[in-house]
Amino acid sequence: MKKVGITGQNGFVGKHLYNTLGLFPEEFQRIDFSKDYFENDNLLDQFIAQCDVIIHLAAMNRHENEQFIYETNVGLAQKLVDSLKRTGSTAHVMISSSTQEERDNLYGRSKKESRESLANWAEENDGKITGLIIPNVFGAFGKPFYNSFIATFCHQLMNDEIPTIENDGEVKLIYVQELVDMMIDEVRRGNSKPEFLIHATATKKVSEVLELLNDYKAKYFDSGEIPAISDSFEHNLFNTYRSYIDYKTYFPVKFTQHTDPRGAFVEVIRLGIGGQCSFSTTVPDITRGNHYHTRKIERFAVIKGKALIQLRKIDTDEVLDFYLDGDEPAYVDMPIWYTHNIKNIGEEELYTIFWINEAFHPENADTYFLEV
Repeated sequence: MKKVGITGQNGFVGKHLYNTLGLFPEEFQRIDFSKDYFENDNLLDQFIAQCDVIIHLAAMNRHENEQFIYETNVGLAQKLVDSLKRTGSTAHVMISSSTQEERDNLYGRSKKESRESLANWAEENDGKITGLIIPNVFGAFGKPFYNSFIATFCHQLMNDEIPTIENDGEVKLIYVQELVDMMIDEVRRGNSKPEFLIHATATKKVSEVLELLNDYKAKYFDSGEIPAISDSFEHNLFNTYRSYIDYKTYFPVKFTQHTDPRGAFVEVIRLGIGGQCSFSTTVPDITRGNHYHTRKIERFAVIKGKALIQLRKIDTDEVLDFYLDGDEPAYVDMPIWYTHNIKNIGEEELYTIFWINEAFHPENADTYFLEV
């Protein structure tokens, strides 16, 4: 078992990496890191000494003073090098750099010099280094106005603001989960690659991305329709957009119910994509679920009976409770990285329709069990 520590584990990429490593408990042991360690040599040394693999993600991306960004990033890398030397570590060190290395700016210089300082340590001390040169990263839970223009656009659309485009250039992009999967593959291989260029998985104009996000808002947020998704980029972008919804106030969404002397009619879901639709009955006091997904799009629609649907983001303690009643049919969609369940809290059978965007395959189920 490899012991893996992540500087910057609470940052955007760090959280995704930390949580994904947690899916392989028999392969990796996560050594927790706090940013305070950089201010205390003893604590930093204790952390370094425990790790077989150190993934250095701690860095500053934006600040009004570019010189401060430069000094911060170079300084953090140097503190890491000093600790590696003090502890005599021969760990596999992975550092995230940026394709901005090739640009003549202080941020790019800070990333390049940080990578090179760790590469020099590895060469001189029998260590291993993977110097990741990464394009623009986007994904769920990114920080607006900091991590990505996509995070900013999503935040603005959720707050009824109109995003603006300053430069409609082409941007090379990679989804955070794609990046994390590549990083874990490199941890498994354990080879030294001082300069390892991560290729973008999509290249899009800023206006193309905004057009898609506007479409998601109009169709999904405003009308409950799952939009057409033509490729993996659009799937990842849609899941990114969904992560900015205020679930507390958005769900449950009540259906439009049409009644006449014959009974009632409710349209459960309108789809631009396929998937699998299922129906279940649940007897009183029984709970289904208690699992989460990292990529799947899923809807629970209660059409008869009374239900409690609960959601909890896996790295938080806050539980969101949604009460649904078949007398007013409604649905809740399951966000990625939120464990969820549904319980029959009534006195009669609960009838639920489940839709998910892909058929279930046991060998690649994307279903991880965890109590809400």
